[in-house]
Amino acid sequence: MHGLGNDFVVIDAREHAVPPMTAAAVRALADRRTGVGCDQLILLQPSEAPEAGHAFRMRIFNADGSEVQACGNAARAVALLHGEAAVIETGGGPIRLEPIDGGARVDMGAPRFDWDAIPLAYAMDTAAMPVGWDSLENPMAVNVGNPHVIFFVDDADGVPLESLGPVIEHDPLFPERVNVNVASLAGKDHLRLRVWERGAGLTPACGTGACASAVAAIRRGLVASPVRVSLPGGDLVIAWQQGGTIQMSGPATTSFHGSFDWDDFA
Repeated sequence: MHGLGNDFVVIDAREHAVPPMTAAAVRALADRRTGVGCDQLILLQPSEAPEAGHAFRMRIFNADGSEVQACGNAARAVALLHGEAAVIETGGGPIRLEPIDGGARVDMGAPRFDWDAIPLAYAMDTAAMPVGWDSLENPMAVNVGNPHVIFFVDDADGVPLESLGPVIEHDPLFPERVNVNVASLAGKDHLRLRVWERGAGLTPACGTGACASAVAAIRRGLVASPVRVSLPGGDLVIAWQQGGTIQMSGPATTSFHGSFDWDDFA
């Protein structure tokens, strides 16, 4: 499946269990030449808290084998696969998803701004961080289930994110690494965005990046909600009010169904 070109291998293990998911198996399945190929692998499993009304659990693995807490594009894809509104478990907490015409809407929960919730290595103002890497300076940090830094620039397309992204992702300031966003203002309710995704690299689209960047732009008074966020793969619409949860709407698509022999990738 994919959301705006951000693609996923989705393994549905809600009714039939699969062997433990190892980092090596994820890397093998994600390999675009010798495996199936994807940006992230999504594993659906039975809920760990069905008594709380959670329909099932979604686990998210980057192509490098690391497990992460949230992925907005994957959540929309899973909403399409599930076919009805539901509350599901993720590593970043429960989220609500709902299929809509042309895709899905996901309640991504409330953003967090405290330095230790990002997390950062030490205390600082996350609204205008006093740090910089070459031409990228004074980002805002937001946790939307996973950690993001957002740089507002004149031209998002002009930033050499392919070289700066990995440097920032692995900076010791971010003990759990970080997703790197560069955003430029395209209108009073419109952002252009490029994302270096933690563990995946440059990506056509990043749902949590769109959420984090829209929230950061609203906090800085650059745009008004709802915000259209244009990524290389297409547009998402993000709505957020101070003190509330983030609503993300956008497309999702099934690419193909298939099967594989687990022993080939174990």
